[in-house]
Amino acid sequence: MDLGIEGKRAVVTGGSRGIGAAITKALASAGVQVAVVARTNSDIDSLLEEIGGTDAGHYGCQIDLQPEGSGEALFAILEKEFGPVDIAVQNMGGTLEVKDPLCAIEDWRRVLRLNLEVAMELNRLLVPHMQKQKWGRIIHISSVAGLENIGPVTYCAAKAALCAYTRSLGRVLAREGIVVSAVLPGVVLTEGGYWESETQNNPEYVEKYLSNMSPLRRFGTVDEIAHVAAFLCSELASFMQGSLVSVDGGQMKGYFT
Repeated sequence: MDLGIEGKRAVVTGGSRGIGAAITKALASAGVQVAVVARTNSDIDSLLEEIGGTDAGHYGCQIDLQPEGSGEALFAILEKEFGPVDIAVQNMGGTLEVKDPLCAIEDWRRVLRLNLEVAMELNRLLVPHMQKQKWGRIIHISSVAGLENIGPVTYCAAKAALCAYTRSLGRVLAREGIVVSAVLPGVVLTEGGYWESETQNNPEYVEKYLSNMSPLRRFGTVDEIAHVAAFLCSELASFMQGSLVSVDGGQMKGYFT
């Protein structure tokens, strides 16, 4: 299937591992030049080599986007070293191990910064170019936790805010040729991730979790998420403004009640 985005430029945050790496590969295979943004140089270098490196127009940027002002710093680097961005895949997220719903406000802010504020900060800087050319794609990697109580309260609240932001921003930018959407993964097995560790160390718990939570009785794969994200980046997604697309194997019980 021709996604119609060959020659476009994309930035993928959290792009060197797991779901982000799979999305990077999917976009690269569609002819997109990708700026991979992550915290670890070795992971970036390994992925760039796999997709063709700078000779294919790709770029790697090692930066931690958690500190204040890092979004502006990344944007300046991209403007100088990579060029204007047509597609933004915002793949920052995680619980930061903040599990107490009555935690300090500073912990709430850290979780909100990672899961919501970084995307908002970058979008503010990237959208003007998309508006000027009357074309753009913004994809937020959210979670089923944004619609259901699956995970810590702080994480669920942050992802719910990201979903609401996606819906609202999608409507605002709809007439400017910019499609804003979100992918809501369910439980996905990633290399070096939590579920890989639990599978090795606590297989009985994993079996019980999948039996209770997943109609398919299995984890999702990073490629199953990446294919949907790549579609949302494409010309084919032109009627999906503000869409929230769950890719969860039926995990969200709300759809079955």
